[in-house]
Amino acid sequence: MAKQISVFLENKAGRLAHVTRVLGDAGINIRALSIADTSDFGILRLIVSDPDKAYKVLKEAGFTVSETEVIAVQVPDAPGGLASVLEQMSEENLNIEYLYAFLGTSENDALVIFKVEDIEKARKAFIERGIKFLDETRLYQL
Repeated sequence: MAKQISVFLENKAGRLAHVTRVLGDAGINIRALSIADTSDFGILRLIVSDPDKAYKVLKEAGFTVSETEVIAVQVPDAPGGLASVLEQMSEENLNIEYLYAFLGTSENDALVIFKVEDIEKARKAFIERGIKFLDETRLYQL
């Protein structure tokens, strides 16, 4: 399990640049990101090298920030790899709220960040089914 930082942004020129500059100036590396938007605002979701520090510096810079627990799953980097993991999650009745790709890889697998309804249930199911996932320490160091 890992901490994801979510930043709520007005749809204005330069807001995303400001977030990335605040993080960069604080020495925080962005490892994965996803942005969803409407006409008025966006939600920037980030996996960063130091989520506690990122939360603090973004709050201090005036951004609306929240933390969410997510899970980083190692997905075979081959055709059907993601489908296999998703099918197993379906068999376990794990509800996926959203997912996005991680920028790096681990042990020649792709990494996908999942936000699921019940993260503890997902963690147990992954262990039982042999689905690999990364703990937060390894994830932040990639």
